[in-house]
Amino acid sequence: MKQHTVVDSPYGPLTLVATGGVLSGLYMTDQRHRPPEESFGDLGDPNDTPFAEVAEELRAYFAGEVKDFSVQLHLHGTPFQRSVWAELRRIPYGETRSYGQLAAALGNPNASRAVGLANGKNPLGIIVPCHRVVGADGSLTGYGGGLQRKQQLLDFERGGQGAGQEGQEGTLALF
Repeated sequence: MKQHTVVDSPYGPLTLVATGGVLSGLYMTDQRHRPPEESFGDLGDPNDTPFAEVAEELRAYFAGEVKDFSVQLHLHGTPFQRSVWAELRRIPYGETRSYGQLAAALGNPNASRAVGLANGKNPLGIIVPCHRVVGADGSLTGYGGGLQRKQQLLDFERGGQGAGQEGQEGTLALF
């Protein structure tokens, strides 16, 4: 059974999707590769599991209080996609890796394009930190939530300050 709810974040509304009571999706409003709304299931109570747990971890992350997420995840994807997403979770907070570095870490240094495609299909942005992947020369490359958000997330993590604080434009109220 699928359910969803929407929470506010400093980077816009986030739709949380749960499958069988486990988080299986986190999507920004205008995210590329966002599934159709009708596939998210019934509207769930934001105070129910896992939504309340995820919202609290997101609040703590955006406040600069936590750097890693511990909420249980249910990732739907091919075995290769799941291996890429697992490798994304190994990128330390505030650091970046190139697509080629991820491919090499997976044992196939020639698979950077495939890594990029899997990265783009990541159903749990922010929690599975696909924003931490950059081009080989360090340049920003594709991000389902848009390059501006990618830059904001990277700046936030590198600065170590809570998101949505003074000086950050275009942020919404935090939860």
